[in-house]
Amino acid sequence: MMEIKFRYFLLFVVVEMNNIDCFFQLVGCSLPVEQITNNWYNEFKDSNFGAIITFVGVVRDENKIEGLSFDIYEPILNSWFESWQKKASEKNAIVLMAHSRGNVYNHESSYIAAVCSPKRRVALELIDEFVEDFKAQAPIWKYDIINNQRVYAKDRSTVISGAGILK
Repeated sequence: MMEIKFRYFLLFVVVEMNNIDCFFQLVGCSLPVEQITNNWYNEFKDSNFGAIITFVGVVRDENKIEGLSFDIYEPILNSWFESWQKKASEKNAIVLMAHSRGNVYNHESSYIAAVCSPKRRVALELIDEFVEDFKAQAPIWKYDIINNQRVYAKDRSTVISGAGILK
């Protein structure tokens, strides 16, 4: 009798565009910031990018929350991320992103973004645009964790254009 075993590893989803492997990671817990950013640096430091700019989002201890919890709709997020890769590639740059799903507690990271570019100014401008667009357009629903319960953070949520029932 043959035994079949399945192992699931959801740490890296590789997106290939213009012969450049760009990383988009979804992690089922808080992000291991040093591991992810060091991996990105080691992967791209020899690619002749003059700038590797990162942004690390950290859950703040405010409003009596214990942390945040995230739900993600991957098909729209994948499409959004691919559109950003195309935009970045027009400037000879790439974007990198990691995000948590599920619970992330105060003082832990839930979001990391990076831009690699031959030019510093391009990387600085793209990281700002990328992070702001992510906050406005990414299909990620945020919940406060209060008394170990998930409470939808409606007052801090943004309606996604064309989302219909996903509001």
